[in-house]
Amino acid sequence: MQAYLAEFIGTMFLVILGDGVCCNVNLNKSGMKGAGTVHILIGWGMAVMVPAFTFGAMSGAHFNPAVTIGAALRGGMPWAQVPGYIVAQMLGGFCGAAILMVLYGDHIKATDDDATIRGCFCTGPSIRNTGLNFLSEFFATFMLVFTLAAIPGNAGESAVSWFLVYGVIVSMGASFGGLTGYAMNAARDSAPRFAYQLLAPNKGKKDPDWAYGWIPLIAPICGGIVASLLYMAVFAA
Repeated sequence: MQAYLAEFIGTMFLVILGDGVCCNVNLNKSGMKGAGTVHILIGWGMAVMVPAFTFGAMSGAHFNPAVTIGAALRGGMPWAQVPGYIVAQMLGGFCGAAILMVLYGDHIKATDDDATIRGCFCTGPSIRNTGLNFLSEFFATFMLVFTLAAIPGNAGESAVSWFLVYGVIVSMGASFGGLTGYAMNAARDSAPRFAYQLLAPNKGKKDPDWAYGWIPLIAPICGGIVASLLYMAVFAA
């Protein structure tokens, strides 16, 4: 249960800090509105690094179903723990988004563009192209899982390892963020998307855009599986 609790709280922290950056930069009447993409890149990197450093020794700091499934494929954890990890991650992502909706409630009400509000909590494509959007999330998560697997001390023994995690996240965002928002994580996208649909205090219509939302749910898991299989083939050779 300690590992599941760590995944729940860690994913909640990740979403509060990461989606919090997006709220801070994009919502009306925020003191940091318009801070820009560099602010978001740095903030999202920190949003992953801080809970990873905090909970790495307890659970491995997955906070992502694709990372969890990839770890199980590589023999890094028993398959029996995978469902509990994923449930904890999804609940953590939902709760993190819900907390932000309370904290930024006045700013959400002051923002008329529902697409901007939705974009604070979940991702969307800059150009809607189902095949390329899927491939973008697939390949970004492929690189994420492959590189995370190669980081030494990924069970929490080394502070240097978590700085490398920060570098990986910032690198993914700098290279892929302009395509689909580099979700790479259902707990970071699908769970907050549900929270947006159910809880966001929008003044007008709310469209969670599930026509696109299935992509950041499925593509990262596919990318993580392929990355883990290739990792084992390369490093076991």
